[in-house]
Amino acid sequence: MTDRTPREDRSPAAGESKLSDVTSMRSGTPDVANQQVLQRVVFPRGEDPLDVRPLYIDEPASLDSAATVVSRRRLLVPAHRKISLASYFNAFPASYWKRWTKVDEVVLRLKVKGAGRLDVYRSKANGDSVHLQGTPVDSADWTSLEFRVSLTPFEDGGWIWFDLFTNDAPLEIDEAAWTTDVPLPKQQVVVGTTTMRPADCVLALQTLGEDPQVMEVVQRVVVADQGPQKIRDTEGFDEAARRIGDKLHVIEQDNIGGSGGFGRVMYEGIYNSDADQVMVIDDDIALEPDGVLRANAFARAATNPVIVGGQMLNLQARSRLHTMGEVVDLGQGIWRAAPGAVTDHDFAKKPLRKTTKLHQRIHSTYNGWWMCLFPREVIERTGLPLPLFIKHDDSEYSLRAGERGYPTVTLPGAAIWHMPWTDKNDATDWTAYFHTRNRLILAALHSPDAVKANIIKQGLKLTLRHLLSMEYSTVAVQQKALEDFMAGPEGLFDSLRTALPEVRELRKDYDDAKTLPSAREFPPPSANPIMAEGLLKPPVNPAVIAARASKALLHNLKEPAKDAGERPQLNVPAASARWFLLGNLDSATVSNADGSGVAFRRRDPEEFRRLGMRALANYKRLGQEWTRLCAVYRAALPELTSPESWKQVFDQK
Repeated sequence: MTDRTPREDRSPAAGESKLSDVTSMRSGTPDVANQQVLQRVVFPRGEDPLDVRPLYIDEPASLDSAATVVSRRRLLVPAHRKISLASYFNAFPASYWKRWTKVDEVVLRLKVKGAGRLDVYRSKANGDSVHLQGTPVDSADWTSLEFRVSLTPFEDGGWIWFDLFTNDAPLEIDEAAWTTDVPLPKQQVVVGTTTMRPADCVLALQTLGEDPQVMEVVQRVVVADQGPQKIRDTEGFDEAARRIGDKLHVIEQDNIGGSGGFGRVMYEGIYNSDADQVMVIDDDIALEPDGVLRANAFARAATNPVIVGGQMLNLQARSRLHTMGEVVDLGQGIWRAAPGAVTDHDFAKKPLRKTTKLHQRIHSTYNGWWMCLFPREVIERTGLPLPLFIKHDDSEYSLRAGERGYPTVTLPGAAIWHMPWTDKNDATDWTAYFHTRNRLILAALHSPDAVKANIIKQGLKLTLRHLLSMEYSTVAVQQKALEDFMAGPEGLFDSLRTALPEVRELRKDYDDAKTLPSAREFPPPSANPIMAEGLLKPPVNPAVIAARASKALLHNLKEPAKDAGERPQLNVPAASARWFLLGNLDSATVSNADGSGVAFRRRDPEEFRRLGMRALANYKRLGQEWTRLCAVYRAALPELTSPESWKQVFDQK
């Protein structure tokens, strides 16, 4: 075979890398069994908006140069075009398969018709491309092709893909798939979700049920319906039920949060079915159904059981990858992007081939439950989720599983679209209670003792920021969270039903928790908006931060202007609602993060002092009791996560 490696790649290093590539090509290959398919090559669904297209096809920007999507599996490339499948959903993330599975060679199988050329490439961990092999195509009838690629050089990163080129005639491909000849067990999966948003959930169920090959690996679809409007009464449910058939099981239960809903899915999948895998998905997502097949195949091929997580794409900007992988920082007791992970990447602006960082293999330690698959053994040995209602249930679970030898892999190409958390108010609204309490529980269970100092330092700093921002309800619910954590784990199961009503009752009389649709509902601001310009630049220098914080602190201890309670001084957009601006005001209307409404915040020196003193006392007590509380929570963990305990919760009416 002629070496078509470009001249610039023929350095000694590139030559050494080339020696590790073992590739071959032949035609006339037979069909492969479904259970040997690792990743199908797929194209956008008819219902998908145009902006998803760059996730499937890397092509010239102008539409008159575009390929034609004939079906989910079939693509027509017109004459005089070059199209690449080096795309998010269709390139093969070889480094993940090399690291975690028994697959040592991947086989690209596809059918072609027409005239043109097909070339197979791979990338290195540094993003450089390497041509592997290719062949001209000239056939009036469908012809099968097979390309074998060794996974040897993919330890640190890299993808595999193929390009299509035409001259005077079109070229079609169909039923392309990345496959293996390694025998893989046939395993089915229980897919489940929990819903408070039945209209969104119905759409996800319809998409899940539309592909027969996806439904072939799905043994059961469980919906833990926890909302006031039942999914059975929601428009479109009958069509979803028709597509899924008798595999659909809807369980109506009280609202016991995400941990209660997903816990129910896990319980049903393990203790009321014989499925080998359980996958949880959020209800408010747009689903790429092939993600189910890919996660299922990856788990079947893994050398040892692993949790297989899906990546998150941005539901509001469909061509953007919102998160590539995450870790829990045990020294801080909080999640963050994994080292080297790319966030908010727009494939419409910069495709996979031109984005170096996307070619590194990312090591995650947890995956959000927007999409996450668990082998049966993992749940049987790790237990069910903690009864946390929402927040940190997913991160704690992955840490607990990891301590038992079950790592988490966030698999590229297995993904859903979800609203990014940057457009939520969940650091300041009622969910602040669960963020605070559950972070403390996670840290008590899994972090080193030294985390105490960071939690206290950050907690006091955040308390001051919220107080300076007139977010009194946030501080109030955070202090309740601290006090409930220090009360111990005995009430956690009861809190599944009581915590949310209590938090809502606590917040209802605070101005910052009351929203109206628009600032037009309030009197016009009294101050000139130009006054805010000098306060909007974030302080960076520690001395400047201290000076501005001291000034804001003194301002908040004084009585506010008399008219500030009736008329806001400024209308402040969500992006500008920072302590170094709000801390110098007496009142302001502040927009929600998603732009859906505004709250009229009013400065209250008495509440400022009361909440500040309460926070100081609580964090002092937390420091004194931290070691004891860690021991108490760790001792309670087996009972809190046992199926027997959860069954009692599910049986309550």
